[in-house]
Amino acid sequence: MTAPAPATENPSAPSGPAADGPSALARARQAAAGVVDRRVRPLLDLVSPIGWAVLAAAVGAWAVGLGLHVTELAAIGLALSIPLLVAALFVLGRSSYEVTLDLQTHRVVVGTRAVGRVSVRNPSRRGILPARIELAVGSATAQFMVPRLEPDAEHEELFAVPTRRRAVLVVGPVRSVRDDPLSLMRRQVTWAKAQELYVHPQTVRLDEAASGYLRDLEGTPSSDLSSSDIAFHALRDYAPGDDRRHVHWRTTARTGKIMVRQFEETRRSHIVVALDNRHLDYASEDEFELAVSAAASISAQTFREEKELTAFTVDAVQRTRAYRPMMDDYTVLDRIGGGARLHDLGQKAADLAPNASAVMLVVGSQATPRELNAAATRLPAGILAVAVRCEEGAEVRRSSIGSLELVTLGTLADLPKALRAVA
Repeated sequence: MTAPAPATENPSAPSGPAADGPSALARARQAAAGVVDRRVRPLLDLVSPIGWAVLAAAVGAWAVGLGLHVTELAAIGLALSIPLLVAALFVLGRSSYEVTLDLQTHRVVVGTRAVGRVSVRNPSRRGILPARIELAVGSATAQFMVPRLEPDAEHEELFAVPTRRRAVLVVGPVRSVRDDPLSLMRRQVTWAKAQELYVHPQTVRLDEAASGYLRDLEGTPSSDLSSSDIAFHALRDYAPGDDRRHVHWRTTARTGKIMVRQFEETRRSHIVVALDNRHLDYASEDEFELAVSAAASISAQTFREEKELTAFTVDAVQRTRAYRPMMDDYTVLDRIGGGARLHDLGQKAADLAPNASAVMLVVGSQATPRELNAAATRLPAGILAVAVRCEEGAEVRRSSIGSLELVTLGTLADLPKALRAVA
């Protein structure tokens, strides 16, 4: 048996304190950076850009005045230092608040107001001086004053957020602000985190005549045959494995052979809503908003009627299992550029829902008849295909491009009328 060779040391490998040098230095740098972020940076952030300018001018005046014995410059330095000292008195000290930001709802429809409240409470054992509270709403900032609060006192402010366009607004955070009259220094503390407010697209309710393309109780019969369904097709000879409940006994007795019923497979109504969101197909932003509202309205009505639904755009697929996520997805939609073509939308409908009953193509006024026809040719044969063309201010009209039904609408209120024309 051969004994194992003893382990050999690598003479070139560093050992001892020298090996820990780089890592120790890195840890020291990280610790110093942490101290700067926690201690120094908050103090530097107290001074506004105007305050830094005044501080620089005061230091320069003091340095030159004292160095060159220029009394006037020293006096200027003193005059500039006094406002800085007064500003420091405004921002010194700590305030302890309990702040609650409460939105009545996190989802509203375009045109309605989102209502909320901000509650400020003093949990300490001493009174708190008046302060200004700032509430960020999107890119804007709302301000209100909180009076002096005695121990355990509370102040409440109600606010309303107007919603003019579809968007996801960030409401918050809530900050308390203390600054001086000259805005040389400013101290702000964040008390409540931001919350998201979804502004859903405006929709219109459709009646059953406008949205129900298939009327049968269990759907429309297909060309596929089945041994169990409700659409009777024919009788055939019994085969092993057939359900005896479908034996047609009267014919069996007459022919002497066991005969069973054969059915046509039926399918549920399956609606596809395909929204074209290519930038070049819309004449304006308002026209695109009209198209989003039209697509959302059709999807919402299909969901309410419990029909199977597939909804998508050129670059995304909307969630349709629940109403709220579906409307959230319509809220975040935006126009896209790039080289996508309209007939890709038709191909996407054929790929995602090959057994669909009806396909609704929602497009803008710049989509050409040739492009619409190319999109329709990608759809499965025998499907009901309707294109909803959105053009601001246009009258409702109906036309055909091959097998594609085309309706034009100029306002969202015209959508039920437009769909009744092809229902």
